[in-house]
Formats: sequence, C-alpha cells, structure tokens
Amino acid sequence: MRADGFGKRIVESQSRDLTVVETAPDDSQHVLPGASDPEGTKDRVRTILMQRVNAMTAVRMEAGALRSEITRMVGDIATEQRVRLNEREEAALAREILDDMLGLGPLEPLLADNDVNDILVNGPFEVFVERAGILEKSSAKFRDQTHLVNVAQRIASAVGRRIDEANPMADARLADGSRVNIVLPPLVLNGGTISIRKFSKRRITLDIMAGQQNLSQSMARFLDLCARLRLNILISGGTGSGKTTLLNAVSRLIDPRARIITIEDAVELQLQQPHIVQMETRTPNIEGVGKVTQRDLLRNALRMRPDRIIIGEVRGEESFDMLQAMNTGHDGSMSTIHANTPRDALYRLENMVLMGAVNLPLRAIRGQIASAINIIVQVERMRDGVRRVQNIVEVVGMEGDVITTQDVFTFRQTGGHEDRAVNGKFVGSGLRPHCATRAAEFGLERQLLETVGIES
Repeated sequence: MRADGFGKRIVESQSRDLTVVETAPDDSQHVLPGASDPEGTKDRVRTILMQRVNAMTAVRMEAGALRSEITRMVGDIATEQRVRLNEREEAALAREILDDMLGLGPLEPLLADNDVNDILVNGPFEVFVERAGILEKSSAKFRDQTHLVNVAQRIASAVGRRIDEANPMADARLADGSRVNIVLPPLVLNGGTISIRKFSKRRITLDIMAGQQNLSQSMARFLDLCARLRLNILISGGTGSGKTTLLNAVSRLIDPRARIITIEDAVELQLQQPHIVQMETRTPNIEGVGKVTQRDLLRNALRMRPDRIIIGEVRGEESFDMLQAMNTGHDGSMSTIHANTPRDALYRLENMVLMGAVNLPLRAIRGQIASAINIIVQVERMRDGVRRVQNIVEVVGMEGDVITTQDVFTFRQTGGHEDRAVNGKFVGSGLRPHCATRAAEFGLERQLLETVGIES
C-alpha cells in the first residue's frame, strides 16, 4: 500500500492488477448523524464511497471481488465517520450501491422477484408492481429525478436507443428480454416513468396455461392442432392481458423444420425452434435518420424465404403487408393486436389497412382479411387478476360485405364474489369447425372434431 501526493492511497484487490482508489479519511469531514437520520446517513456514505471509487477499475473487476471490496469500503467509511451500522445494514447499503453501479438501482430486487410480472415507475418516489394480476405499491424508490433519468438512459443505451429531452420516449429491452417503455419530461410531469414487462423465466406451454385455468384442456388441444394445420392465428386482447405469453405458448408448437422470421419493436418472443431469425425495429439516430419500421422489416422478411412470419404486435400500415404474406404462401403465421373483442380485432385490422393509404375498396380489404385470418383468440385479464382466453373464434368467410365468424370456444361467466373471484367455465359451441376440411387434408379431422366435442 502506498500514498500519493494528493492524500490518496491505492488498495489492491485480490487480483492485484485491479485497483480501487480511495481518498484517505479527512478529519474535517462532517461526522454522520447515524441512526437519527438513516436516509441521510446512507446518502452520505454513498457519496463518500463514490468519490473514492475508480470507476474504470471497478467495471473491470469480477462481480464477486467488486462486491467484497464495496462491502469492505462501506464498513471502513462507517467507522471513519463514527456511524453505527450493523453487519446487515452495511451489506444492504453495499448491495444498493452495487445495484446502482452495475444494475438498475432500486429496481434490481423487483427484477429478481419471480412473483412480480410488471414494474411501473411513476416518478422517482412511486414504484408499483403487479403480482398475480393485482397492482400494489412497493417500497422501492429512487433518490431523486436525476437518479431515475440515469437509470432510464442506462436501459436505453444498452440496446442502442437514445432517451433525453429531445427524444423523451423509447422502447427497449433488458438483458434478460424484459420489455421496457420509458417516457421522460417534458412529456410527463412526475419526473419520468419506466414500465417494465418482465421476461418470464418459465417456459410457458399450453398445458401449463390449462393447469392455471387460463384456458381448458380442450382449448389447448384445439390450438395445438391449429398450429399443426398451419392456420393463421391472430391473438387479441387489452394491455397486460397475456397476448405475448399465449403467442409464445402457441409458437412452441410450430414444426421445428420451419424457417421462422419474427418481427418486433423490442425482441421478447421466446421461440425454441432451431431455425429462427429475430428482427427488431430501429428508431432514428440523433440526426433523425436511420429509422426502420415493422413494415420495412416485413417487406424485407418476404425476401428471406420464410415458412412462417410472426409479428409481435400489428399496429399500423404493416398490417396490409402481413395480410398479403398470409395470403401468398406464408400460412401458419401469427400476430397479436390490441382489441376488446374478436369483432373489434377485425375492425381494427381493417382501419390499419386503410391507414396505410391502400387504394382498395372496403369490401376488397375485408375479403383480404377473411381469406388471411383463420383463427382469432381473445384473451382478457379479469377482475380477479387471472388472464383467461375468453373466445376462440373462427373466421369463416364473407356474406355480402360482412366478414362472418363462428365461435369455437367461449368462457361463460356464472357469477362472482366480493373477494374478486370470478366463477365460470370454458364451453364449446358444438359447431363443426370450418377448418375441419383442412384438417382432413392433414389426416387430423378426427382429432379436431373430438377436441370440440363432435363425434366423427
């Protein structure tokens, strides 16, 4: 150990080639208030420690060694400043500092909590989480607005996105695949918002969803057959209703020999097949150029010899290109859409095509939709927090200017209780599916009819 001319000493780590720079204790520094002001104590210890850490050295250190070094420094600073911190408090403060240095600060414990599905930051001092479909306020908070903005910028920069006053909105993803949306001032008045839809570490299957009562076993078998029959599936629902989770579960059933192209704003699909190309949109750079939209990616994907195309969410003019792809040999494609009912999903798709300034009469657009979409699955997060498949609807064709559909399965609610519980059951319509003809071509007609309760 040696001292230099600026009153600093070098502390060598176990690796000896990595160092953390500390400032020697200064008797003129204010003695910390200790237990009378715990938050002030933490902030002061944190400030002194950050002044002593050589950031370039710290980022090169192995995580375990850095954790040990930071913990030791917290203890040393507490002793120097005559602050009474027990071992548990020192470890907790060291963990907070490490989360700030290497992770997302106060959000790290929530990201590690497997029971948390969504993390919603409403300004620096209010962080809400969703557990089992129910929102609740957590104890996590940022130190101030600057702290929140720094974390937001760290998230965005990790995936090549920019977030600042000039570009105050961004979609991004975390290293584990969790989806993030960020909005900063001046677009929001609370200091900034961060919305995180966590990446599920569990590989959700239709059987697991049936066990959770998200749908029935018969519905799961029907969707399994739809994937094997290469039917085009549109999953509809509101925000947080479980559309992407269901899309992941259904996509697991795709033939592993198929070449699959996925198109998303931020990659979050978890496909398991060996032949996958994942494509992601890009926002403009600082000069306002370089933007790549879902429509650009979809048009390019058609030149990549895809067997199936999966669009994470159709939301604009790319809808017309998606319908064209589904109608020109890329059957078995899938997507999600924001809508409250299957009929609303058709209306929204119709409006999206019109938004693309396609010079087609309305009847022609509806004809494209009717021939492209085979199955609409409606999902909903109900008041008890459970996400359920409300309807599985088959698009049958056209009658005049109207797209005709028929129900295959429906969740029939039978009542509820004051404790928010929802009672009901999944029932089949008893109608012969329109896709039975296609199933016969695959030799699966008998299985399909048995699934919907019809004896062959």
